[in-house]
Order: sequence, then structure tokens, then C-alpha cells
Amino acid sequence: MNRYFVPFAAVRQQPTIVVDSVGLGAALTLAHWRGAATPGALRDDTSAGSALRALHHPETPGLAAQAVTANHFDVDGFVGVWALLYPALALRHEQLLRLVATLGDFRELDWVNPLADAALQLVCWLNAEEKARFYEPFGAPARKRREDEASAEKFAWFLPRFAEILENPEAGRAAWGPEYARVKAAVAVAQDDGTQRVSHADVGLAVIRTPGPLPYYALFGPTAGFDWVLSLYDGQRYELECKYTTWIDLESRPTLPRLALGPLAARLNGLETSGRIWVADGPTDTGPLLRLAGPRKLSKAQRYADPDGRPIYTSSLAPAAVEQEVLAFLRAGYANIQPKKYWTWTEVKAIRA
Repeated sequence: MNRYFVPFAAVRQQPTIVVDSVGLGAALTLAHWRGAATPGALRDDTSAGSALRALHHPETPGLAAQAVTANHFDVDGFVGVWALLYPALALRHEQLLRLVATLGDFRELDWVNPLADAALQLVCWLNAEEKARFYEPFGAPARKRREDEASAEKFAWFLPRFAEILENPEAGRAAWGPEYARVKAAVAVAQDDGTQRVSHADVGLAVIRTPGPLPYYALFGPTAGFDWVLSLYDGQRYELECKYTTWIDLESRPTLPRLALGPLAARLNGLETSGRIWVADGPTDTGPLLRLAGPRKLSKAQRYADPDGRPIYTSSLAPAAVEQEVLAFLRAGYANIQPKKYWTWTEVKAIRA
């Protein structure tokens, strides 16, 4: 079968498989988005994983559609779309593609996996070429463009070129090399004696004490199984992030629901004496951050970008005090709540209330 990509706006013009998105009229939805109509047998942690599962089940209703689309461009969605267009090659490299999608969306990677380096190279290539030739993730609004329209240009460029890099990574070294080297250097920092990790599994919190901000792939790499990350940097600089793993319907394990961070920000502001204000993104953001605010509010593109690329300000609070407050907040918020799969936003809102 010869499938082809179509822009998202064309979803109703022919039977269309929708990947990493939701759309009325889809012949088949393959998305990990909360509440997406992905068939139960095809549910996966990543949307690309659902697409790969579909290739093992050719009898799936709707999979005979030749048109494929997504309403945005990111690593996970791209890999899912590409897999449907190049199924034989995708199945040959299935395990690697699964790592690529997970690293792209969740920033998680087991560095002892023999495919870890290859996955990082591919993700770095996608990131570098996207920024050099188009615009950074979440950058469309700043260019007064709609992501579902602008992203079609990215798919058109990447889809016919990805196979060469997948099978011969050296062909893309000029693009992926710089970010790859930066991440590997940061991984070395994250793994040396200057970095300590403490896990609070009861609330899904990973606490990382490390000298300075790191790229997400190094910072979040070893945090699989945890949905909150508290980063404690030298100079009393801190960020708390709720990972993307609780924005989507995670298939591999149950999770606790997101909590609104406003009350924690208010508590910290009652203790903070630096003159800066603790602020938090809302719980429906893809990756809500709690941090000290600067003179200008961070854009979505800045918040999605690596921590070592944005200013992180000095607090008057000691690291142990911040960790204690975060832990107390999460334990109080999750009292009498049991982890489960497939939380609805209505349920999350009810818990916040």
C-alpha cells in the first residue's frame, strides 16, 4: 500500500489516518492524547508506538486509508507518520524508533541501552534540521502562523529524507553532531559524583541535585517511571516540572493525576525573601513549570526548550527547604488518591477542586 501525507486541514477530503492528533472524521486515530479514539489494542505510551503496533495488525479498521496526517510536527508524531508511509523499514528498525519517539516526547532514555546513542543522534538530527530550516517547536504563533498549516512544510521536507539518516547516521553528522556532543557532555555531568538523585516513588517525584541546568535529554533521561522532577542547582536555583507523561494517556503504567501548582507557588512566596515571585503554569500545559519569575514571562517555546537555555534565578530558600515544601505539597495533594490509567481532564479538575 502506498500511503501519503496530507495537511491536517484535508482530513475530511479523503479517508485519513490521524497520528498524534485528534480530528473529526478520521478513518483511524493513532494518538496517545488524553481521550483519543485510539483502538484499545493499539494503545501505547507514544503515538509512534501506536502506529508501529498498527503495522502488526493490518486488519485494523481504518488502516486501509492511504492518507496520513498530523496537526503538528514533533519527533513522536513525525516518527508515527513516517512509519505508516514506510512500513517495512519502520518494522526493521522498530525498537530504535520506539526509543526515538520516547526520547523526543518524554526526554527519557536508558543510556545503557545499546541503541541509546543511535536514538540520540536521530533526535538531534531532527531537532537541528527543524530549527535550521524552519522554526523551533511551538514557534509558529510568534511567526503569526498556525501550527497545523505550517507544520506541513516540515513533514514535506523530512519524510523523504529520514530513511537515509536512519540507516546511515553518519550522513547527518554535520547536523546532529553539535547537539549530540552537548548532550553527551551533560550526561557525563549527570552521572558523576557531583549529581545526586533522590526518588520519592509514593508521589512520583525525582529530585536531582546537580551543579547547573542541563539539557532535558540528560536531566530527564534517567527519570522513567516518575512524573515530577525537582531540579536543585547550585546557587539556590530551582525548577519543578510536571512531565508530559501525565498530559497523555500513558499505557505502560498507572499514574497519579496532575495537581495545580498555584497553592504551592503561594506557599513558597510566603517564604521567599529575594524579591522575586514564584509562578506556575496551569495543569493543562504540556509540561507545567514552577519557578522564580524573571522580568519577562517565558514563552511556550522558551519553556519547552532546554533548562540550560533559559535564566533560572536565585532563591532565598535553601535546597532542603524547597524539597521539603514540594514533597509536603505532593503528599497532601495525593492523600487518598490511587494511581490509575486514563485519567480524564474532568477527573483531574475535580481533584483540583
